[in-house]
Amino acid sequence: MQRKRVTVFNGDDASPEVMKPTVDLLKKLELAIDFEFPLIGEAAEKAYGKMLPDETIASIDAADATFFGSTSGQSTAALFYLRWGKQTYANVRPCQWIPGYKSPMANPQGIDFIIVRENLEDLYLGLEGNIEDLHALNFYSKHARSSLSDLGAGRYAIKAITESGSERIIRYAFELASKRAGGKKVTLTSKYNMLSQVDGLFRDIGLQMSSSYPDIEFETFIIDDFLCRMISNPQALDVVVMPNLYGDIMSDGAAGLIGGLGLAPSGCYGDDYAYFESAHGTAPDIAGLNIINPTATILSAAMMLEYLDFNQHSKTLQQAVIQVYAQGKFIPVDQGGNASTTSFCNAIANCF
Repeated sequence: MQRKRVTVFNGDDASPEVMKPTVDLLKKLELAIDFEFPLIGEAAEKAYGKMLPDETIASIDAADATFFGSTSGQSTAALFYLRWGKQTYANVRPCQWIPGYKSPMANPQGIDFIIVRENLEDLYLGLEGNIEDLHALNFYSKHARSSLSDLGAGRYAIKAITESGSERIIRYAFELASKRAGGKKVTLTSKYNMLSQVDGLFRDIGLQMSSSYPDIEFETFIIDDFLCRMISNPQALDVVVMPNLYGDIMSDGAAGLIGGLGLAPSGCYGDDYAYFESAHGTAPDIAGLNIINPTATILSAAMMLEYLDFNQHSKTLQQAVIQVYAQGKFIPVDQGGNASTTSFCNAIANCF
């Protein structure tokens, strides 16, 4: 196999404590991967005068994928470039319970679904400002419930849902469902009862596209109804697709079903690029304590290996995680155990 290049950003606060040993695990697998660690944030500013220098952008562009640590600000510019610059429109968030996870559910067995979140549109476009700036429009459509000119001082944010953006993320969900074992079902959710023009468009495109996938069951729920169903019967879900904001919120909620964000991997895919990161934050409150849970980062690395066509090694990592939790000797602190980050990663390495 031709050698692959992976750009790595270790992230901030406690993030390097899981990123560095995870990269060490990947190196132990003796893969045909060259890792590169370009400068970002303050270190880059000191060396190049920019938080995101051209040299770092070039490293991302030349890589086959990026492995990204959680950021509290230092690496944000790189994150935005990885998302909008590389057009990684599909945020894929698996939610799978395995024995040993400390789920709050009475019966977590069989929870195994994926949330596919549109990653570039919606309120995350950052089109915000003062309401007064829009008064000249005096916008009032037949769908509006109040005129902008009637509102007082405040702020606005534009929620934009496009046909092309909706089509590609919903198609991604259907294609993903077609490759998964089991029920082969796509669930679409948005707030289409109240936001008929934007969320309604998302729902309508899903309905139209479902006819092209007759072998895949398709269902739609209003987002609040979906949340109730996700909590009461998560085993009924397979692949769930939703706009950006809902996907951000619901995928974190889904992680809570299986035991928390320390278990939640993530991959962001475009047509010709992808980056991978754990779903949790930088955990500044436990930085330096060597207790942050590496599971999400290791499983994100497994997703990256699959993307890079190291399929067997991806399975090796996943099976190692299953094995360590099943043995119960090195359970991370957030899952009710007392294993340090280091001891957990060592246990994973001993499974190879």
